[in-house]
Amino acid sequence: MRTRRNQSSSYPMPFRHRGVVHREASHISVLSDEILSGLTLNEDDVVLDATLGGAGHARALCEKLGKKGIFFGIDADAAALRRAEEALRDVSPRVVLRHGNFRNLSQLALDAGVPALDKALFDLGWSGFQLAEGKGFSFLADEPLQMTYDAPEGALTAHTIVNTWEEASLVSILEGWGEEAHAARIARGIIAARREKSIETARELADVIRASVPVWYRKGHLHPATKTFQALRIAVNDELGALTEGISAAWNLLNPGGRIAVITFHSVEDREVKRLFREFEKAGGRLVSKKPLKPSREELRVNPRARSAKLRIIEK
Repeated sequence: MRTRRNQSSSYPMPFRHRGVVHREASHISVLSDEILSGLTLNEDDVVLDATLGGAGHARALCEKLGKKGIFFGIDADAAALRRAEEALRDVSPRVVLRHGNFRNLSQLALDAGVPALDKALFDLGWSGFQLAEGKGFSFLADEPLQMTYDAPEGALTAHTIVNTWEEASLVSILEGWGEEAHAARIARGIIAARREKSIETARELADVIRASVPVWYRKGHLHPATKTFQALRIAVNDELGALTEGISAAWNLLNPGGRIAVITFHSVEDREVKRLFREFEKAGGRLVSKKPLKPSREELRVNPRARSAKLRIIEK
């Protein structure tokens, strides 16, 4: 997300996401050692990175592959593919990149000539690059309330939800997808604010949310708009539906003995991944670890953003 700053300055201002201050257009990949260990990569594997993001994981995965290996990367953000092309230009394996949502993995793999997978990674976090694209993901930015990826003209946006949906529908998504305890108060605040004028920017919405919640809630370690913005993003992009379809497609493409690793950052995502993995277990899958792997103290010291990350791995 792009923050307010002096336009002549080349130094990015910090912003807060999931309660942690970050720098604009920067990203540190989380749980990299645990991913490389848990996926047990072989030099000739066909490896999927379904969420290229800043390409940090992509680079680490490719460094474990040899000339007979294939790295297959996809992302809904066209800029992520350009970053990956630059980051992977000198790696050993064959690199195949495709632009698209991982919910369409089956078709993307078919078009790319990738009939099967040995390993797959889904990192459901947000890179600093994605957050710097000016689409209203930041509750600290004067950006249009869009919250879409590379969406077609006329696609659902956060602006539409915030300014047109009924109060009951707002409460429903804030409670269900944001796990927001003050959903009713926030929904009422949104309705009252938009009666005066439409809510146009992410910062305007954040201000409405802040004014709607109890004073003590404004002083917590998370920005009071965090859960609302999470819920809106999930609703706009049907993230849970895409997650289910994408991971299921990866499982269907996975060779016996292959593994899928998924990194989640909030409980809504994590519950869906747990549900999917239980289904895969019934079909003969094996959890690599019964409990999710979490960042070490050393990683948290270097990258506080990783604190909510959970890694789950299943073998076919």
